[in-house]
Amino acid sequence: MNIERYSLTKDYSISRVINGCWQLSDGHSLGNKLDFKDILNAFTQLVEKGFTTFDCADIYTGTEEFLGDFSTQLKTHSSLRSEDIQIHTKYVPDVNKLSNLKFEDTEAIIDRSLKRLKRDTLDMVQFHWWDYNIEGFVETAMDLETLKKKGKIRNISVTNFDEKHLSKIVDAGVDIVSCQSQYSVIERRVEKGFLDYCTGKNITQICYGTISGGLISDKYLGMSKATAAETRSQVKYLQVIEESIGWDAFQELLNILKKIAAKYNASISNIASRYILEKKAIAAIIIGTRSSRHIESNQKIFELKLSEADMKMIDEFLIKQPILAGQPYELERNDSKFKGIIKMDLNKKP
Repeated sequence: MNIERYSLTKDYSISRVINGCWQLSDGHSLGNKLDFKDILNAFTQLVEKGFTTFDCADIYTGTEEFLGDFSTQLKTHSSLRSEDIQIHTKYVPDVNKLSNLKFEDTEAIIDRSLKRLKRDTLDMVQFHWWDYNIEGFVETAMDLETLKKKGKIRNISVTNFDEKHLSKIVDAGVDIVSCQSQYSVIERRVEKGFLDYCTGKNITQICYGTISGGLISDKYLGMSKATAAETRSQVKYLQVIEESIGWDAFQELLNILKKIAAKYNASISNIASRYILEKKAIAAIIIGTRSSRHIESNQKIFELKLSEADMKMIDEFLIKQPILAGQPYELERNDSKFKGIIKMDLNKKP
């Protein structure tokens, strides 16, 4: 079976399901310990099946080092080599550093990521800025462009931007290939004009939260309410449900997805993932992988294609539901409830 790929540039392609690594970072799991031996085995199987793209971040504690070790050891237990996989990291300067951020600070963090990932060039750096009220995000993006010209970065992307602020970076001449945005059947803020803007600028979306930390799944169908979140991401997405469609409508949505899934011998998560992949300007989705049991489910996404009737059934339900307030990531920046789960000071000096 061929895993779908998307060409972000003429000489750079990625798998359309990206292996997410936030789940592997220190402090993400709220109880269960991770089996890193099983994760290593899962990653090896994934790349051999064609899922060759990984997403991590400078602030996902421990993930860059883990992927660096994995990629360099890959040839010892696989036919693939380090250069056969793509690793996307992020640049997320601490909120208390933004007002004083210099080129040297940015280069130091990029150099640290290169060292951790054991690479000569970073495949992609996805840039995030915590507070738009603090000036400097355009200049910092231009610093990344300078580092790209120095050969330290291959592609520049952004994450959690909105149209107003992304347009300033684009207008400054920074070549942005994609934007990592939160997008799912329960989180549709990008549909408030942002997708249209990005399409016009040839900026594709790499989407996270597509299955909402596992909440959009058969496991939660029929539950009166999920009260015990297992991870930080589930805490976040329970807030999204509460502040948008609500739990009762969420259950209605899961039932619709289940009805469609039955036609394809698939899961609710498979249908929710395929639905987003079918939307315009979507290059890929990110699905967190914490064990080898996720591999078969990820493969199933590419074994099915939703019909027009399937898409219409989901669309007709969603159009009646409220969308989370504000522009992409606006609540996470400004609302105390949403900010509570987010840590803005994880990028310590190298």
